[in-house]
This record gives sequence, structure tokens and C-alpha cells, in this order.
Amino acid sequence: MIFKTASHAFRTAIKGLSLTVKHLFGARRSRTELNIKKDNYFDQQEGIVTVQYPREKMPIPEVARYQLQVDIEDCIVCDLCAKACPVDCIEIEAIKSPEAIGKTSDGSVKRLYPAKFNIDMAKCMYCGLCTVVCPTECITMSNEYDRSSQKLTDLIYGFSDMTDSEVAQRKAEWTKFQADKEAAKQK
Repeated sequence: MIFKTASHAFRTAIKGLSLTVKHLFGARRSRTELNIKKDNYFDQQEGIVTVQYPREKMPIPEVARYQLQVDIEDCIVCDLCAKACPVDCIEIEAIKSPEAIGKTSDGSVKRLYPAKFNIDMAKCMYCGLCTVVCPTECITMSNEYDRSSQKLTDLIYGFSDMTDSEVAQRKAEWTKFQADKEAAKQK
């Protein structure tokens, strides 16, 4: 019994060592570059098999989860994505409008201005929960995965296109509307 176990361990060690030596010498031969989109890309196992990034890139699956993208024109600023986010990487500030300000591509009425719509991709865990709860489907996962940076602050993406003066103007409009409404109640 003990000899059987020892011989099995010895055979397994020899097998693993021979595989390691085979790959060691095989890595000295560089494989020829293939188009990554070809069906037989992964069939060639001789030579270096590491993808030579950035010259070569791995094919991206259609269902992959990478960088978040927001189509702010379709956003109704409902804040559901920020509430669904388990790591609080989405920061939204909305300003109410006295009347409807437009419609989204699916026909939803927009009544809020996006004063701030920031996503901190350094905090994002790429779970996709924000994309699932969005009623207008304006927040999606793109196929872009390489946005490397030296500073963490570069990973905060702002999607709102409102300037500070526009934000102040919209806030003043809402305050005036509320004051006029309150004055009408007093009469």
C-alpha cells in the first residue's frame, strides 16, 4: 500500500515536471501572430501563448460587464441606479422643473434636470444592478475596459452636461415657481 502511494506520487511529480520543462522550452519559440477574431485563435498552443497587449486584445463577449456608460438625454434622473448600487459609486443631484422638459427615446416624460451625475469607477464592482433597474435603459455597460489612470480622481466620470450657471438658473426657476405657488395659496 505504501509503495503503491509512493510510486503514484513519483509518477505524478515526473509528469508535472516534464510538462513544466516542455512549456519552459516552448516559450522560447514565439508563436506567430494570429488575428484574434479567427475561430482557431485558441487552438495554437505552441510557443508563447500570452496575449501581447496592447497590440493584441482578447475578444470581448457580448454579455461582458465593463465600463458604465450613461446616455444623459434618455435619463429621467429617477435615482434608481444610485439606490440599487451596493457600493454607492453613483452620485446624482436632480433639480425639479416647473413643467415637462422633454421626452426620452422611449417616450418617458422628463421633469428633472441632472445637475450632477457622477460615477466613480474606482468604487464600481461591475455588478450591473444599476443597468437592470433603469426604467429608460440609459445606463449600460459598454465594451470598453481599458481606462487606466495614475490618479483615482480620473476614474470619476461626470455625465451631466449642465454648467454651474445653468444649475443656478434652474434652481432659481424652481424656487420662483415654489414661491409663486405659495403666494397663490395665500390669496
